[in-house]
Amino acid sequence: MTEHSTSMLDRPPGAVGLLGGGVIGGAWAARFVLNGVNVQLYGPSAGALDRVEKIVLKARRAYRSLTQVPLPPEGSLTVVESVADAVRDVELVQESAPERLDVKQQLLAVASRAAAPDTLICSSTSGLAPSLLQAEMNHPERLLVAHPFNPAYLMPLVELCAGQHTTPETLARASAIYRSVGMHPLVVRKEVDGFIANRLQEAMWREALWLVHDGVATVEEVDDAVRYSFGLRRAILGPFRIGGGAAGMRRYMEQWGPMLKYPWTKLTDVPELTDAFLDRLAEQSELQASVENLTFPELEEKRDDCLVSLLQALRAQRYGAGETLARWEKGLRERTAPAQ
Repeated sequence: MTEHSTSMLDRPPGAVGLLGGGVIGGAWAARFVLNGVNVQLYGPSAGALDRVEKIVLKARRAYRSLTQVPLPPEGSLTVVESVADAVRDVELVQESAPERLDVKQQLLAVASRAAAPDTLICSSTSGLAPSLLQAEMNHPERLLVAHPFNPAYLMPLVELCAGQHTTPETLARASAIYRSVGMHPLVVRKEVDGFIANRLQEAMWREALWLVHDGVATVEEVDDAVRYSFGLRRAILGPFRIGGGAAGMRRYMEQWGPMLKYPWTKLTDVPELTDAFLDRLAEQSELQASVENLTFPELEEKRDDCLVSLLQALRAQRYGAGETLARWEKGLRERTAPAQ
């Protein structure tokens, strides 16, 4: 789905219903509330409201640095007692329950029976196929996956994946809503487990585990290898842009492609997660944390500050994720401009 200028279609909804008040559900609440959208949250776990309010507070702090454009008046955050209350009179329902197919199927089925037939219903699942999620639903044509990345109030990408019954109109409506709250919707062309970004990052995660498992590198060294090199480059270019250089991608692949057959990586072979290996991972991670001397909340704030800085730098170039930020700000200006 390509970026385009904000239109009337890209206006945020008046209200959304959120099913789940964990890390992802709370981050969704923050993004919508700070974009002026009223949130009806069904979070049955203990302490859901307190947890979500803390995430909103953290996001509010980050947004002060993220953009100089005035934000709209905040939407309300209302915790409700049932799924039916959460989905009543909303344009979009965002499900962020634990990653269990049976739990999600049941929750989505209940939501589909209580919501109006034209209400969009989206799942934050990290990898479950939308056709499976549609199985027990009424009007399954309005269900799709809308997979975000943590923290969802700052990370622009949301992967949209249709199931067997999902209509093109559903994808178009969902894309417009997510664009309106500052996101980059990426439509997955074929239904596939794990979608696109998770399949890519899990391949790297497997190799990272093997490097530590085989004693080639420590946890800190693997992190540094990524964050001081291609991690920065990938944020701007992805794996393919200008990959071939002046000679072009074909020449590049002719020269370097055969090396992909070299036994440099473990591919999808995953090391056995023995107690000894898990102990090593934990020990090295704790050592890294002690050297940085940051509490987990402080580390989260540092993460957010760095993402803000990177996004602003990319915005200055009107490139990549920075273009998404600039487009969102344009929409904010249009929506918050005083009436003439």
